[in-house]
Amino acid sequence: MPIERVIIGSGYTGSRVLTALGAGRAIGFRRSGETSTGGAVVARLDLDEVRPRKLPLPDKYSLLYTVPPRADDADDPRLERLLGMLQPLPERFVYLSTSGVYGDCDGRLVDESTASNPQTSRAKRRLAAEQYLQAWTKSNSVSLILLRVPGIYGPGRLGLEGIHEANSILIDREANPGNRIHVDDLAACCLAALSLERPAGLYNVGDGDHRSSSWFTRTVARLAGLPSPPEVSRKDAEQTCSAMRLSFLGESRRLDNRKMLGVLGVEPRYANAEDGIRASLAADGMLKRESLP
Repeated sequence: MPIERVIIGSGYTGSRVLTALGAGRAIGFRRSGETSTGGAVVARLDLDEVRPRKLPLPDKYSLLYTVPPRADDADDPRLERLLGMLQPLPERFVYLSTSGVYGDCDGRLVDESTASNPQTSRAKRRLAAEQYLQAWTKSNSVSLILLRVPGIYGPGRLGLEGIHEANSILIDREANPGNRIHVDDLAACCLAALSLERPAGLYNVGDGDHRSSSWFTRTVARLAGLPSPPEVSRKDAEQTCSAMRLSFLGESRRLDNRKMLGVLGVEPRYANAEDGIRASLAADGMLKRESLP
């Protein structure tokens, strides 16, 4: 079977997409050295290197791009550099963006028609990358899917370090709605988006479980058999939390995932985030015995 998928950024999410595709159907690229993931070849590609290079690309393929912009750039030279290397061009380009481009929506449900209003520098960089890509794909007749992604969790990404360090969380009545997706569900969204059978366009992706980040952290601690984190008011958090942490706590919205369900055709396996936490802790060997279902 010929290679038909190219994954640029074969890290936490991209490696799962490669594994799901299997040997012979995909090639991946990542910044670190060459390796194999799920039988698929992963080659080295550092998009911070200025010199261009020719990539070993198939004649017809869809491309998934998971690489974030650099924190010290206003635009995204990594993305621009990658686009200059694509020959032949992909039939479809799938870009992992962030739901942060919506900004603070006072807890409202936001769908794909909601205006973008990024309020952090990282979200502004992602919106600029979206717009750059939209112009490039239009001028080159490449089909584009933008996936706006909330917080990604899964094995190895449950915030256990913060729980061990007794980092505080907001009290429930002052915590905002949460938006998240299990990495395996995100990989399923990526696989669907890479198929030309799915309509191009913008999609919010998320599990639809809007319980707060405070609930999430408490649940991780409970299921792992760890002490529950200390809880503080928002006023106290403003005195002790980092600027980045406060920027997350300050924005409130609920992602509408109906287009993901009905058009992209992905039903999340972990629509109940507690199920996703259990599965992730079990994979890490951290699930408390009495928490087993």
